[in-house]
This record gives sequence, C-alpha cells and structure tokens, in this order.
Amino acid sequence: MKSTIHNLGLAPFITRAASKQTYYTIRFLADRERAADAYRAYAYFRWVDDVLDAEAGPSPERREFVQRQKSLLEECYRGESPRDASPEEKLLVELIRHDGEKNSGLQSYLRNMMAVMAFDAERRGRVVSQSELNEYTRWLASAVTEAMHYFIGHYCYSPHNEARYLAVTAAHITHMLRDTLDDVQAGYFNIPREVLEANHIAPQDVGSDAYRAWVRGRVQLSRTYFEAGREYLNQVENPRCRLAGLAYTARFEGVLDSIEREGYLLRAAYPERKGLGAIVRAGGSIFTSLIFHRGTQPVLQPAPARQRSSR
Repeated sequence: MKSTIHNLGLAPFITRAASKQTYYTIRFLADRERAADAYRAYAYFRWVDDVLDAEAGPSPERREFVQRQKSLLEECYRGESPRDASPEEKLLVELIRHDGEKNSGLQSYLRNMMAVMAFDAERRGRVVSQSELNEYTRWLASAVTEAMHYFIGHYCYSPHNEARYLAVTAAHITHMLRDTLDDVQAGYFNIPREVLEANHIAPQDVGSDAYRAWVRGRVQLSRTYFEAGREYLNQVENPRCRLAGLAYTARFEGVLDSIEREGYLLRAAYPERKGLGAIVRAGGSIFTSLIFHRGTQPVLQPAPARQRSSR
C-alpha cells in the first residue's frame, strides 16, 4: 500500500480507492493545470467524511474534529500557514494556497462542503426538519456544481441561472433514496420530521404506504430536475464539462428506474447500476445528449428540498 501511495500521491490514491469514477473523471476530463488540485479537493473531504463515519454517534470528538477543520479553512484563507497539519489536512492547505481567484468556485466548494460535513456531524441519531434538509442539500449541490466548473473548462462559459444546481440536486435526492437503508442503520434519517409526524411513522418504516408515497414524490421530483439539469448542461460551452456532468447524473437515473419498477419500496442495495450494462446504457445516453445538444432555456420552479451528502 505504501508503494501505491508513493507512486500515485496521497490525493489520487485516496480518490481511486474511494471512487474510480471520480478518479478517472479527473484524470481524463479535468483541466490539466488543475487536475492535482481536483484530486486534493475530493480526497480531503473523503477523508473528513470517513473520520466522521468512524464515530458511532454525536460526540465531543466529532464536534472538535469538525471545528478544527473549519478553523483550518479560515486560517488558510487568512494567509496563515498551520504548522501541525496532518498529511490529509495538508491537502486543504495546498488547495487554498493555489486559490488566487476572489470568490472562486473552489472557495465555494470548500465552504459549502465544510457546511455539509458540520451538519452531518450534528444530525447523526436525530430526525431533522424539512428546512434543515433543504439547506443541507443547497450546500451540497452548490459545492459539487461549482467544483465541476472550477476544475473542468474553467475558462469557458456556463450559465448562471436557477437551473445551474438542479442536475446535482436530482442526483443527490436519488443517492439518498438509494442509500436509505444503510443510512438508517448508521443513524442518518433522510426523510423530514414533518412527514414522519404527519403520517405517524418512524424513519425505519420504509415499507409503509406513507413512506412509499413520499418516495414516489421524490422520484418524480428527481425526474423533473434531471430533465432541467440536462437542458442546463447542454448550454455549457466546454464539452468535457458537459460530459462530466452528464456522466455524474446518468448513473443515478437507472436507480430511479429500479425504484419505480419495485413500487417505490426501497431495498438495501442497487448493485446492478455499477455493472458493465449500466455503464454502456449511461454512455449511450451521454453520447446522444452530446450529439443532439440544444441551446434552449428551460422554464423552472424554485430549487427543491435536499438531503444528505453523497458519501
């Protein structure tokens, strides 16, 4: 393992171990001069998330860890150089050292993802409100979208309209549905408190009629925002950025297909979406979208409620 880290570097090693899709997206699609920082950006928060998941529930250690990371972020943007940073924390230090743009997409990514991690550290083991979940997903969608545009085709045009974050929002809603059973076991509840109270159900009652009705609504919302998100991506100038966005979202739409076929009864895993067939089907969808790319502007409603981060 040490030789692998030495050959790849810490950030690419963490990235490849956690997500081969992310690793190869950065390797082949990221702007060459920003690829190293793209690995650092993903790897740093992958490490933070893993540390938070290692604890069984809310604890002083979790809060202290998150507070240290938030303080490190602020220190670095003030131009200070922390002396006791761990190898993983040095990924963040290097990222900010390379960020010379005012209000950059990188800074948006870092601050929004830090908010996501802080929320996760506090919500484990408790049911949260719809407004909290809304804010949570806004942070996540803003972070992922701005990182994509910062690292891929950063010099090219992309629309700044209300559709900008919808593709990632839809992917995240789908991700949370897909991981519901695992998240419940870990103490993360992605259904809002208001829905549970109104229907007199618990977060574990995924087989109930009320829970399945809520899932159906989330699936329909995701479909709407995926469609709007594709329209947005079709207006992005850089083809590599369009490809990355379409690849990110395409893999989640098959999960929606499975959920619909099974009557909105969620199951523990959807492994078929990771196989060769899923890749081929997603590739065909992406190819079609790239070839028949249009410049129309969709009419949209306000951004939807959001849920837990892509873990």
